[in-house]
Amino acid sequence: MSAMGENADASTFENVVCPFCGLLCDDLEVERQGTDLKIRKNGCHRAVVGFERALPASKPQIAGKDVSLDEAMTAVAQMINKASLPMYGGLSTDVGGMRAALSLADRSSGVVDHAFSGAAKHNMAVLQQAGWITSTLTETRNRADLIVIAGSDIHKLHHRFFERIVCPEETMFQDGAIKRTVVFIGDGLDQSGAKGACIDEVITLPCPLEQADEVLAALLARMRGKPIASQDVAGVAVSDIEDLAKRLHEASYSVLVWAVGELKVPEPELFVHTLCETVKLLNRTTRSAGLSMGGGEGAITANSVCGWQSGYPLPVSYASGAPKYDPEFNSIDYKIASGEGDLLVWLASFTTDLEPPETSLPTIVLGTPGIKLKRQPEVFIPVGTPGIDHAGQLIRNDSVVSLPLRALLAPRHPSAAEVLSAIEAKL
Repeated sequence: MSAMGENADASTFENVVCPFCGLLCDDLEVERQGTDLKIRKNGCHRAVVGFERALPASKPQIAGKDVSLDEAMTAVAQMINKASLPMYGGLSTDVGGMRAALSLADRSSGVVDHAFSGAAKHNMAVLQQAGWITSTLTETRNRADLIVIAGSDIHKLHHRFFERIVCPEETMFQDGAIKRTVVFIGDGLDQSGAKGACIDEVITLPCPLEQADEVLAALLARMRGKPIASQDVAGVAVSDIEDLAKRLHEASYSVLVWAVGELKVPEPELFVHTLCETVKLLNRTTRSAGLSMGGGEGAITANSVCGWQSGYPLPVSYASGAPKYDPEFNSIDYKIASGEGDLLVWLASFTTDLEPPETSLPTIVLGTPGIKLKRQPEVFIPVGTPGIDHAGQLIRNDSVVSLPLRALLAPRHPSAAEVLSAIEAKL
């Protein structure tokens, strides 16, 4: 039986949204077999692992001993009440879970910081200081005739990015697919996805990934008419850099793609700034845009919810009674290292891989059963996975689309939002 909605008797669900990377592919077909799920169509390896995993039996625990959910939540509330500066980290959850985490942090004068904020701060700094022009996944799919993958292994990060965005069989504004050129800046980037009838040419500027920033800087310099004294930059011939500059100027709509968390360059912020300045320069005479990828573990959702709730991106501190943004001093890593925080509440509801940082501080984990932990936390509460155990919403990594998640199984554990809201009620 096929189901488009939430029919509890359905055995097969179509157009399922996958929550296991920031791409949020929404075309999966998932079959329910009792208490198990099976990907039938359109799932990548990450989706298969996420949907088909067999989770261990798990109960709330205090100091490693099984307790009731209410006992565990009461213990958490008591620990938060005693803390001078509770820290809410991980934040791997959906919109509802993030709303509840912010509410609890506000109530308890705590700090909120996503596990991936350390990388995202480089993007945010460029956006705040200089601004940028960015595309969306849909716009890139339907309009781009030149796509530059800059210093980042996008295929490894988002296995279906090329299939769905770069190499679709058809696009919105013409019959069939747009003929497009794909350029890779950096050695060793997975190019296996750049194939199909829509691919006109694949070009590589082979430089060490640690020096991709040098090639990008040289590209911008030549586009500005500045000379380059040497014949090559980081092993890439200047003539090849000039050829890319010419292609960018002649393209109808170029898109420069990067993933800040994947960059190997010494100064990721400078790399992103250079890329965005290149886009700005191109828009004087043609159309061009950037496209930032990444956003796994609900990172884009967490940052977006924090933005509309507090007015600031992550990380944010409520210690003063009002939200305060500071990407350095409000990071949980800094708070732990400086001894400012005295309680860590870690939220990880999508995968078992997002373990909390090593610390001797009292730690509370609201996590997926089987989450990897270096030590037993003071309190552990298993929570359900959005898009499997309960419905919800996630925001795609281009930050413009909110997609609905569906409950595919009877809930094995409560949602993070339910647990966090109940803890706040006990404060």
